[in-house]
Amino acid sequence: MTDATSRDGTRSGSTAQPVGGAKGPDELRQQIEQTRGELGDTVEELAGKADVKGRAKARAADLKDRAGAMTVQLRSSAAHAGHAVQDKAGRAAHTAQHKAGRAQDAAERHAPPGRARGAVRAGLGHPRAVLVAGAAAGVAVVAAGLVRRRHHGSC
Repeated sequence: MTDATSRDGTRSGSTAQPVGGAKGPDELRQQIEQTRGELGDTVEELAGKADVKGRAKARAADLKDRAGAMTVQLRSSAAHAGHAVQDKAGRAAHTAQHKAGRAQDAAERHAPPGRARGAVRAGLGHPRAVLVAGAAAGVAVVAAGLVRRRHHGSC
């Protein structure tokens, strides 16, 4: 036995074929075909590993597919959230409308009679005028209070 042969009669580094070789031409052809197939597979595997551009394209296509799937999922989530917000906004608007109606009903029940009611409605149409009138009335009340104090304080 030499250094290149193992105990079971095969060569080291080979595909475990017996050292003695083929026992006939048919067996030799079969071994050659098997070796060619294995060699072809090995070459194909090495070529695939060496094809950096091809691997990069495959990776890019995979990432593009994943991004597309994620986009679909995000759009679905956004649509769901949008519907939820619309529902909440609709309920809030309904509640506000209901409360405004109740407040209007209460205001109408306690509204001043006759001309005062018309003045109140006119004031609601012109809030600045009402504000100025209210400020003037407040100044008049404060001035009257000061005059009264001086008058009673000097006695």
